[in-house]
Amino acid sequence: VPLTDTDWFDDDACHRLVEFISVAWDKTHLEENLTFLADNLSPKKGEVSRETIRRYLCDKFFKEHLKTYKKRPIYWLFSSGKLRAFQCLVYLHRYNEGTLARMRTEYVIPLQGKIAARIDQLTGDINAANSTAHRKKLERERDKLIKQQVELQTFDEKLRHYADQRISLDLDDGAKVNYGKFGDLLAEVKAVTGKKPS
Repeated sequence: VPLTDTDWFDDDACHRLVEFISVAWDKTHLEENLTFLADNLSPKKGEVSRETIRRYLCDKFFKEHLKTYKKRPIYWLFSSGKLRAFQCLVYLHRYNEGTLARMRTEYVIPLQGKIAARIDQLTGDINAANSTAHRKKLERERDKLIKQQVELQTFDEKLRHYADQRISLDLDDGAKVNYGKFGDLLAEVKAVTGKKPS
C-alpha cells in the first residue's frame, strides 16, 4: 500500500482508508466521520480532513506501529529516503518473492513519470505566473519535486537490484533477521535490527 504526501495513486493508504470508512459506516456521514478521525490526529491549521489523514499516514503511522509492536513490525515501510518521494507499506505475511518487482512496476516506475510530468507542468506555470508570491510557491514545489525525483531514481536502482534477487523470508527467523535482508530499502532498519543497513 503506497504512502505518499501527494495524491499520486488511487489505491494509496489514504484512499483505502476513506473507502473503508465509507463502507464500514453510513456513506452519507463520510465527511463527518473523516473530520472526526482527522480531529484526533492533530490537524494543522487550514488542513482539510483528508490532508490531515494523509499527513498522519505518511509521517506518523509507522513510528507508532513500531512502538506498538516493540520494534518488531508486521507492516514494513519501504522508503526512498528522507524526502519520502515514495513509501510503501508491505504486510509481512503477504510478502513473497515477487513483491519488490510488483512494487517497482506498479508504483515506482509510474511515479517517476508522474513526477516528471508535474515538474514540466510547474515549469510552464512558473513562466506564466502573474505574481511573485505565486511564482515562488510554484518554484518551491518544483524544487522539492526535483529533489524527490533524484531520490526516487536512486531508490529505483536499489529496488531493482533487490527485486532481481527474489528474496524469500523464513518467518521462523523473526522480524529482526528478515528485516535486515533488504538493506536500506526499509525505514528504521537500525531500530528494528539493532545495526545499520548493509
